Parts: sequence; structure tokens; C-alpha cells
Amino acid sequence: MTRDEQTKHGKAPSAFTAFGLRAEAEPIAPGLHVVATPIGNLRDISLRALATLAAAEAVIAEDTRVTKTLLAHYGIATPLIAYHEHNAHLVRPQIIARLAAGAALALVSDAGTPLVSDPGFKLVSEAVAGGVPVTSVPGASAVLAALVVAGLPTDRFFFEGFLPPKSAARRARLAELAIVPGTLVFFESPRRIAETLADCAATLGAREAAVARELTKHFETVRRGPLSELARDIADEQLRGEIVLLVGPPSENARETRDLDVDARIVEALATNSVKDAASIVAGETGEPRRRVYARALQLAAGRRE
Repeated sequence: MTRDEQTKHGKAPSAFTAFGLRAEAEPIAPGLHVVATPIGNLRDISLRALATLAAAEAVIAEDTRVTKTLLAHYGIATPLIAYHEHNAHLVRPQIIARLAAGAALALVSDAGTPLVSDPGFKLVSEAVAGGVPVTSVPGASAVLAALVVAGLPTDRFFFEGFLPPKSAARRARLAELAIVPGTLVFFESPRRIAETLADCAATLGAREAAVARELTKHFETVRRGPLSELARDIADEQLRGEIVLLVGPPSENARETRDLDVDARIVEALATNSVKDAASIVAGETGEPRRRVYARALQLAAGRRE
């Protein structure tokens, strides 16, 4: 709806408040507008994002309570639509129908850039498949905010999201990521960060790492150092808040060194166990895929018999 149409229908122009000033928001085009919001500090939002949120017919939010706080802070009265993993299958068709009819809707996550570890992907995917225009309104991202302060290589990085909650599955996944030639970026909960650091140290070896906590907030902290030291220092701490864990890339000879370590463990295990049991033991200790360890154990066992 244009500003003239808003006036004609007796609807007050969309507006927001910033820096103590009230500003009218220009109408936005029909379609889905993917809007990045702050990851902690409410001032980390762009004027374009505020204008888009104010002008949209509705804001699609993962947790409406969180988004309501943001909108209220900037004097925005746009209606909210709850869209999360529990109701997505019911709400998504309704949203797509509104978009197909020409609505201008905004999509936000609880914090940062939508679609990064939130349920927005399927909505955007269906909108694109249906020919609905999708526009990005870029801004804050916890991944990039952590990466630029970690002091680790930034030319290549791999975002994994959350690792599995169980140690065995976590180590197995870390073993798969061990050869990625870039900095690894993870989200982690404060109650699991100590266990995850210990598994990273055991699986990835001697790498530099960083634990970024409460980024952009009052108690922001970034702790840097070798994985083993961070794992030791944080083992008995009770951390709170949002955490991003970053692990530096492997050295050129890291894979070779790791293979030698795995071989040594297999040989040691074979001294008192069958090939099958030795493979299970070493796979559990290192997080390496069991099939790979078993195949290597067969080779080493055959070599010992020759």
C-alpha cells in the first residue's frame, strides 16, 4: 500500500523511532523481506531494517516475545506472526498464501540473520519455488561477529551450527570435520561447552581456538588459546549466555600426525583385543569412523602376522 493509499483509507503512515526522532517508513514492495536483527545490543540494527519492519504488513517471528521487545524499543506497531519449528507445518501454507496474494511480509529470527540455525529456510525455499520475490535486509550475524574477533584465519571458514549433544556422536562428527581446510565455527550451549571443548581437544588435536560469549552485550568475553588449555580452564566453570566456539584450521601435517596417532592406538589395542574390539575401542577414543578404523586395524593386524 502506497503512502497515498494509506492516507485515502485512513491508515496512519508506517513509522519508527530512532535517536529520539519519529520517522515515516517508505512503503515496501510485495514479497518476503528477510531482515537481520541485533544479536544482543539493540543498537545493532540498520535504518533500512527498521523501515522494513515498520512498513511490512506483518513480521514473521520465531519467538514473538523477543521480537515484540525489539519493535517496542523502536516504536513499531506492526502485527506479529509466530512461526517456529512446532507450528511451521501449519502456519507456512498460510504465509505462502498471503505472499502469493501480494502481501509484503518481513521474516526475522530471535537474533541475528534469519535462516542460520532457525526454521526460516523452508519458508524461503517455498517462497522462491512459488515465484515470490525474496529480499535480504542484511545486518548482524553471530557467526561473523565471532569470526572477526577470534584472531583465527578468516579466509576460509565452515559453519557447523550445533554439534550432537552426546559425546560419541560429537567426536564422530568432529573427526569428519578434522580435514576441513578452514576455521570451524560452532554454536554451543553454556552447559555443554566444557564437554565440547574436551572432545575438540581429544579429536582435533593441538589447534588454536576461541570461545566468544555474549557478543555485543555488556558482559561480552572472548577467550583465546590452544584447545587443550581452553578445555582445562573452562572445565570447572559455570558459563552463561550465548556462546560461539571457533577452532582454527588444521596444519599441513595434521592429518598425517593424526593418522600416526590412530595407528599407534590401534597397535596398542590389538595387543590385548581382537580386530573388531580394537576397532571399536579406538573409534570410541578418537571419534574416527568405525569402518575406517576397522579397515586400518585389519591392515595392521595382517602386517603383524607377516
